[in-house]
Amino acid sequence: MTARTFTAQQKRESVERELAMRRRVYPRWIDAGRMSSEKAAHEIAVMEQIVEDYRKLEAGERLI
Repeated sequence: MTARTFTAQQKRESVERELAMRRRVYPRWIDAGRMSSEKAAHEIAVMEQIVEDYRKLEAGERLI
């Protein structure tokens, strides 16, 4: 299997889709008792920081 290389933009877009999904799904999981609100907030915050990391990398890639 050949390793694929993805741009920072492609990775950011993927993480943003995941983040949007979590924002839609987590409230239902909290209501169903599958996840605590604290855990949901933590997971969303981590993903938000990953998006920011990729935005910075993306900006650097544009300079090259």
